[in-house]
Amino acid sequence: MPDDNSIIAYALHPNHPRDAAPEPAPIPRAWMDAAHQRHPYRCLPLVIANQCGWVLKNPTGFRAYWYGGPAKEDVELRFDGPENRIISHFGSGVITFTIPFLFRTPPGVNLWVKGPANWVKDGVQPLEGVVETDWIASTFTMNWKMTRVCEWVRFDAGEPFCMLVPVPRGLIESLVPRVEPLTTNPELQEQYKRWEASRSGFLTGLQSRDPEAVARGWQKDYFQGKTPDGKAVDSHQTRLNVKPFVADGEAKVDG
Repeated sequence: MPDDNSIIAYALHPNHPRDAAPEPAPIPRAWMDAAHQRHPYRCLPLVIANQCGWVLKNPTGFRAYWYGGPAKEDVELRFDGPENRIISHFGSGVITFTIPFLFRTPPGVNLWVKGPANWVKDGVQPLEGVVETDWIASTFTMNWKMTRVCEWVRFDAGEPFCMLVPVPRGLIESLVPRVEPLTTNPELQEQYKRWEASRSGFLTGLQSRDPEAVARGWQKDYFQGKTPDGKAVDSHQTRLNVKPFVADGEAKVDG
């Protein structure tokens, strides 16, 4: 049984490939690298989401073709090499990746099984699920729904096909949603007004080619964890330190 902080991936098959184990989700995305001046990396919420979990990688390259029908035979899969973990099982244009691990999380922690965050893929959509992995004794699959009919969609070898994100069970239900006028929180209202004025002035400066605004390029207050009045937020994160899965006997290294 795991201790309070352990998440364990039990390998179902002996001598499973070491590179098949989940890995900390990477920060880079190809479309972000290709963007002008790599500007998407300035969006810290995007960057944090990219690395907020572990990913499983595709064991082999393949192409998928959906003829549009509801039967599982209506999806054709063509692999670069031998493969028995990726199938058309459910029909309706769904591709199923079997996962060779049984996961166990700490008590009260689920796994959100989803597509890699901000991993844009044309012609196919990841299907997501939340699994109570603190007690279940069975495996789960990762599924992708094809959205294009009669077009080939490519999955490369080593491409992440699944992201695992731990979420506390019951957290969303414990929250009490309310809508209130901003005027009911004068301190927050004042901070918002400062931010709004700063943002408006910066955008105006960019539009008028003000040298100071152009030199700054973009406002970094949120990225640096600073409130509108310049105070630093001690708990602010700009990067996650997600630990890798290690086998028994291997050193655990923070990195």
